[in-house]
Amino acid sequence: MHLLFRRSSKAAVTVTRSLALPPKPPSSFSFVFFLSSQPHNQNHEIGSIGSPSRIQNLIASQSDPLLAKEIFDLAARQPHFRHSYSSFFTLILKLGRSKYFSLVDDLLIRLKTQNYSVSAALFSHLIKIYGEANLPQKALRTFYTMVEFDCRPSVKHLNRILQILVSHRNFLRPAFDVFKDAHRHGVMPNTQSYNILMRAFCLNGDLSIAYQLFNKIFERDLVPDVQSYRILMQGLCRKGQVNTAVDFLEDMLNKGFVPDSLSYTSLLNSLCRKKKLREAYKLLCRMKVKGCNPDIVHYNTVILGFCREGRPVDACKVLEDMASNGCLPNLVSYRTLVSGLCDHGMLDEAKSYMETMISKGFSPHFSVVHALVKGFCNVGRVEEAFAVLEEVLKHGEVPHTDTWLTIVPGICEEIELERLKEILKEDREQFLPHACHLSVRTELLQFLLEGSDAPNTRAAGEYLNLYFLLELETEATLDILRCAFIEDDISKPDIYSHDSADANMELPDGNNSMAQSQNSMVQSRYSHSCYY
Repeated sequence: MHLLFRRSSKAAVTVTRSLALPPKPPSSFSFVFFLSSQPHNQNHEIGSIGSPSRIQNLIASQSDPLLAKEIFDLAARQPHFRHSYSSFFTLILKLGRSKYFSLVDDLLIRLKTQNYSVSAALFSHLIKIYGEANLPQKALRTFYTMVEFDCRPSVKHLNRILQILVSHRNFLRPAFDVFKDAHRHGVMPNTQSYNILMRAFCLNGDLSIAYQLFNKIFERDLVPDVQSYRILMQGLCRKGQVNTAVDFLEDMLNKGFVPDSLSYTSLLNSLCRKKKLREAYKLLCRMKVKGCNPDIVHYNTVILGFCREGRPVDACKVLEDMASNGCLPNLVSYRTLVSGLCDHGMLDEAKSYMETMISKGFSPHFSVVHALVKGFCNVGRVEEAFAVLEEVLKHGEVPHTDTWLTIVPGICEEIELERLKEILKEDREQFLPHACHLSVRTELLQFLLEGSDAPNTRAAGEYLNLYFLLELETEATLDILRCAFIEDDISKPDIYSHDSADANMELPDGNNSMAQSQNSMVQSRYSHSCYY
């Protein structure tokens, strides 16, 4: 505190004279300096330090809560001065929001001992502050402190303390005790109070207690709301009791309630997971009739359910129904459907939906492209796989590295090396980001060299001509080349006709020097700038 005073008084010296000018309020620094320099004279007039409202304004204007506390304490030490309740209120909130909780406790004690009348709003703010600080015990203590100040809690205070307590699993029992004893403090729980506890017990797996609380709502002459039904339906769905949850939905509808979107989402998701797809689709169709238009989440949930169960044709029907109900498919809709079609070999249909997706302005997710490319490659339809790749590249999308690694072997088997050159030239210019170069290009190199027969070295030689084009500049790729030439015992690769400097090179005679000469050749090729 002394350190704080020295800090503030240093800046206050320059503005102390402003205290003598009544029209202009002094700064807090000059005020602190002024108060601390005044003798404790019993005849000193209260007006010389300002009114309680002036002190309250100074406290409220401080961004530093400790400086505000210093002003508060210095003013309180002046004879015949009594702070207003507003000063206490403002300072307590400043200190609480800055987590000076021990100072808050001291001020509450002073309020009690000095017989101030305390408002319920102060406790409401403090309960919220302790909740945000994850201090449920102090929040609970503050709730009970209200009674000590003859301040009657309201149902708003009850619901706030319940919400804080149930967010901590260890405080579920204390929350239930507060709820049961609420009437002793003159508080009658409302429907929201029951909903808070019902949700907590459902999440905790105590569905029977939640169900009892639901029935108590009627016994207390209260009316459950849509949230009450939804909480129980979600709890039943988590327990796998989807049929009971559907019965709750029917009861809700019979009593005139209109289920909200979340209620239907929970039921549809649970029905799909239980493989009750017929019931899920029927519920989806009934939604609009019952006053809740299905949205994209509801449709995507059912589409995913059909695809998971190997029924992509039914999923296609759901997607086609969307437009007639005023809901347009999104990226997730197409991605789920294309993946489902690919998983069941319906590649042409999947490609058609991918093209539709692109035509509607959606960028194909890499999983969609990969699923199609992999599907076509697996059945030997490499040209179609490459067509998918070209379509994606045409729209400025960059395929994932795994997609390239999937299609590379098929391309190398099916197309001529000259076409491969063209692909790779375009690839270097725009297709692949540099981070993808090494893994994809190394895969190409490995594949071509492993597939080359020793008597026919054209593929390996041509590939070396692509060496600079491919930007293969790692030891890993050099090792692949060394191993290929040594293991295949390639005596003289046909690679020298493209470079005059290399054409004049002579290979040493003898098998013992073969490995050394081949290694030198590879290193020489690595150091040149162009080979085609």
